[in-house]
Amino acid sequence: MTRHDEVPKTEQGARLSASRRAAVLVCVVGAAAAIGVGVYLLTAPDGVPPSPAASAAELTDPVESPTTQVAVPKITYGLPVRLVIPKIGLDAAVEKVGLTSRRDMASPSRPETVGWYKYGPRPGNKGSAVIDGHSGYADGREAAFDDLPKLKVGDKLYVKDARGKRITFIVRKMKLYARNASAKGVFASTKARRLNLITCTGSFDEAAGTHSKRLVVFAEHQVPKGLTDE
Repeated sequence: MTRHDEVPKTEQGARLSASRRAAVLVCVVGAAAAIGVGVYLLTAPDGVPPSPAASAAELTDPVESPTTQVAVPKITYGLPVRLVIPKIGLDAAVEKVGLTSRRDMASPSRPETVGWYKYGPRPGNKGSAVIDGHSGYADGREAAFDDLPKLKVGDKLYVKDARGKRITFIVRKMKLYARNASAKGVFASTKARRLNLITCTGSFDEAAGTHSKRLVVFAEHQVPKGLTDE
């Protein structure tokens, strides 16, 4: 990922243009904009973002079965509150983000936090949960996803939910997208329990005011022992 200390000296400090500084500081906005159409069409096909209450059915407690005294607990998780990635030393607060006025996925409000797309599934529940984060701040401030490219297939990451549960995910794939490429696969509906992380990377495009590529980390839920994935 393009970090502050990797930016040529001739483009740093006082000589960094105001337009470029502003663009780099909102790197994630550019990342979200490049995939915004896919987000909107896949998650709100009727033209209106679904209400967060639409997932309330996932919160119901297991009930007794007519044939057994107690049903096998199903996997259901609460709102995400923290994202932890030991490999890169990340322990970040999770914000809920929605759609911008342009129908793009919004970005987190601060460099040290990450944003969970609240109109999609919660991390650990069925579907493709998506979290984005900032990277490459031009003024030297650290951002949550600066070191995301250091992850490898097989690495573990964790989401802590509002109920105190820790949800484990394993990295299955990492993929680079051009900034204007379709990313439907990132937000696609699926019966699997996935968590996909997004940030920007690559060279900085002065004319476009953003980085050239988007990095997506695809991770899958590790089902806890004693629970069913039905």
